[in-house]
Amino acid sequence: MNSDCTQEHTVHVDEFLYDNATVDALCDEGKLARNYCLQCGSFSTRPLTFISHSLSREKLLLIFKSVLPPLDNKIVLDIGSRLGAALFGAYVYSKAAKIVGIEINSDFCNIQNKVIKKYNFQDRIEIIEGNIAHRPDVILSADVIIMNNVFEFFMEPEQQTSMWRFLRQTIKSGTLLVTIPSLEETFSSLQTGIILSEWVQELPSYNPDAAGITLSADEMLEVKQYQIM
Repeated sequence: MNSDCTQEHTVHVDEFLYDNATVDALCDEGKLARNYCLQCGSFSTRPLTFISHSLSREKLLLIFKSVLPPLDNKIVLDIGSRLGAALFGAYVYSKAAKIVGIEINSDFCNIQNKVIKKYNFQDRIEIIEGNIAHRPDVILSADVIIMNNVFEFFMEPEQQTSMWRFLRQTIKSGTLLVTIPSLEETFSSLQTGIILSEWVQELPSYNPDAAGITLSADEMLEVKQYQIM
């Protein structure tokens, strides 16, 4: 029964004095640890934070069936397309005429192209390998631009600021912009000089009652849609 107990990695907690709720509270406060390091045995550990730079199937359904209007004959651009999730979602869940992903990492581009070829998506999806700052023509051609955690984790603040100023000058009026997180949250830690109220207008979901959306209210609020003014 107690074969997994070792002197080094077992903590005695008197349950007469400390019930389960109290133990949970002590762990939350950092006064007790639930984990130990397998390499050094230290109790000084903390849970990892998980973040995705891609989009779940549920969020793709939300974006293309609820947030955005019908995309017939429109061009969709995903900046930083990585493994292509947003591209594949646009292909399956919308009638966009053309879906473009621009990605600076050649390995990701190769993976996307293999998937596109395997499933015969090449009639509407195109992958461009390169830096979006060097392709204003691609931005200007887009009717819808998707940006999911695109700069924050990959660039220093000065570079992020430069990219947003470039986008501010380049994206044409009327373009729809879908971002995760919101522009307000992104700009709160940057000194871009961009006044959001003079650049974009936040739009409500086109079809808020779309069937099949299983995300929580908080998860849905992470996805923001704007129109360039």
